[in-house]
Order: sequence, then structure tokens, then C-alpha cells
Amino acid sequence: MKLKEISKDIYDVSALLDEELGAMRTTERQQNTDKAWEEYNAQILLDARKNAGLTQAELAERIGADKGYISRIERGLIVPSVSTLYRIASAMGLTVELRPM
Repeated sequence: MKLKEISKDIYDVSALLDEELGAMRTTERQQNTDKAWEEYNAQILLDARKNAGLTQAELAERIGADKGYISRIERGLIVPSVSTLYRIASAMGLTVELRPM
């Protein structure tokens, strides 16, 4: 779909987003939003591992998993359980903080 031009250099992206991701407050839109958060969190874990100077194999060994499991997490194919997320953070010398918004 082409962006609808409202006026010179001003475009309505809402219609495009609704078409591509599903209308607001629909199951389709929620699923796409959830997938985006999964990919975002996967990238955060990948960046944190690299900043910690660890390979996937080293991180996997520290948490008692295999390298393929870490790879699937970092590619956003699977979401680790909360307990595994805490183990991953700890293995990288990090903490997970939950705080009010």
C-alpha cells in the first residue's frame, strides 16, 4: 500500500500500519506487537552477551544449556522462561530489575 498524503510532506501512516500489522485492538495487531517485543528482547540479550565478551557456547555452558538454545533465543525464535532469563542475566554479570512505570 502506498502512504496516503494528507498534505505536502505529511502522510497518514495509520492506514498502512493497520494494513500491515492489523487494526488496533485486534488479535492480529496484538500478535504482531508481541512478536516485535520478542525480537526487541532477543536483540537486547544478544547485545548484552557480546558486551560481556561471551560466545553463545560459553553462555550456554554457564546456564547448563546448549549453544543452539542460546541461538534460538537471540534470533527471537523462542522466549526463555523467567527463571532462565534470570540465569542468563546472572551468567553475564547482570541483574534483572522490575520497577514501577
